[in-house]
Amino acid sequence: MTNQDAPLVVKKDLVVSLDYKLQVDGEMIDSSEQDPIQFLQGHGEIIPGLEKELYGMKVGDHKDVVVPASQGYGEFDPEAFAEIPRTEFPKDFPLEPDVEVQLRDEDGEVVDAYIEKLDDKMVYLNLNHPLAGKELHFSVTVVELRDPTPEELEHGHVHSDEGEEFEDEDFDDDDDDDDYDDDDEGYDDEDDDDEDEDEDD
Repeated sequence: MTNQDAPLVVKKDLVVSLDYKLQVDGEMIDSSEQDPIQFLQGHGEIIPGLEKELYGMKVGDHKDVVVPASQGYGEFDPEAFAEIPRTEFPKDFPLEPDVEVQLRDEDGEVVDAYIEKLDDKMVYLNLNHPLAGKELHFSVTVVELRDPTPEELEHGHVHSDEGEEFEDEDFDDDDDDDDYDDDDEGYDDEDDDDEDEDEDD
């Protein structure tokens, strides 16, 4: 595609490359650092309050966007907490405040949480997103626009190792993740079950 054929403005079903900076409570907490994120506009790859503000922007356009919590990572839910006995965690798991844990709900879906506090017997998990209830202040610049490939359009997301998504920018340390069941049964031990079956064979 030549420059003359390139899309002119942000609209649904275009791949957008975006530079951004994000401030919360007056503090810079994240940015693309000149490594633009890529996403398929109109497919929910970024938070809705930001996505809707990009429509009509052209390459090179800059915009400051304020996203309320309801259009960002949701309102803070005081009921979204779980208590899990310390004994349910592996002995080598880093039980410290702010460490991320992944739970599995009754449907088997993964739910992100992080350690809010702990005592001698229990670990208290916060299931709210770290930015829940926060007003988000974005400073964005459209870097590039292109048409998606047929596969990208069919799958609803960009096929690129370089592109990232705001939804994946959860300000977490993936090295601290582990899987647990959200029914107080504790650590997800599917791997252990597989090993037992192999031994029986």
